[in-house]
Amino acid sequence: MNKRNLAFDRTNFILLGIGFAIVIIGFILMSGPGSTEQTFNPDIFSWRRIKLAPVVCFVGFISMIYAIIRKPKDSDGTDETKDAKEDNDVTEQ
Repeated sequence: MNKRNLAFDRTNFILLGIGFAIVIIGFILMSGPGSTEQTFNPDIFSWRRIKLAPVVCFVGFISMIYAIIRKPKDSDGTDETKDAKEDNDVTEQ
């Protein structure tokens, strides 16, 4: 398969993986013990669960969107011009 036909390059996949890991970390920060009908656990309203975890998830989703939208650099065009320049140098000599 030709690399020019792929929509993502290696950097896109790495950024996508990092964003996915950040989202998972945010969901882990949201987890914890809950309240039951017999007892109320005030930890469900902790700063970590209410403010920090949603912001971490949001940052992860934004980084995943960036990874999807990011356009891979076209290295084929530079290689072709470099090859063409080398061919011209050889024919001139």
